[in-house]
Amino acid sequence: MPKIVDHEKRRKQIAKATWKVILEQGMEGATVRNIAQEAGLSLGALRYYFSTQDELFVYAMKLVKANAAERINKIIASELPPFDKVMAILLEVVPIDPETMAEMEVWFAYVFYTRHKEDVLAAKKDEIFKGMRSLLLYLQQQQVLLAELDIEMETERLYALIDGLALHVLLESQRMDKERIVKVIQYHMEKICIDGVLVEGE
Repeated sequence: MPKIVDHEKRRKQIAKATWKVILEQGMEGATVRNIAQEAGLSLGALRYYFSTQDELFVYAMKLVKANAAERINKIIASELPPFDKVMAILLEVVPIDPETMAEMEVWFAYVFYTRHKEDVLAAKKDEIFKGMRSLLLYLQQQQVLLAELDIEMETERLYALIDGLALHVLLESQRMDKERIVKVIQYHMEKICIDGVLVEGE
């Protein structure tokens, strides 16, 4: 009987090979030939799934987003108190373990690779900004956020903090360990939330 190939599984295999090549060789080393070799496929087999290099990169980055979204959706569905829930989500955006560190490094490499493709880059930035705004609006709805805050300004501040921390983790991983990251984010969130919220659930 002919061997049945799970095409989606194969596409994910190629995407993960792409991540590995980017991590080891940078975007300049992420050629179709190198990725095919890492995935254990011929060039023809790889091109069967992805006709162009850009098509492969887009799929690989969508898989990064899908992995993060899956973890975040589990947090959203949890019974955590509002403040703890938002903290947990923010700690999925900032890399604090080898898996999320690898994903973030690949993501930033792709962001810089597409920095001249303004339509692609703008969409990615806008999505993260909207996510930060949604978290603050959720805290406001739950009456956790200080009432006098300017949501738009706080969104900019939180976005800058989280994006900056993510970059610092990649560039200064020894200094920016998990404990420091948690403290910095919690310090900021304590300043914009109502006193006493943090002890809930302890």
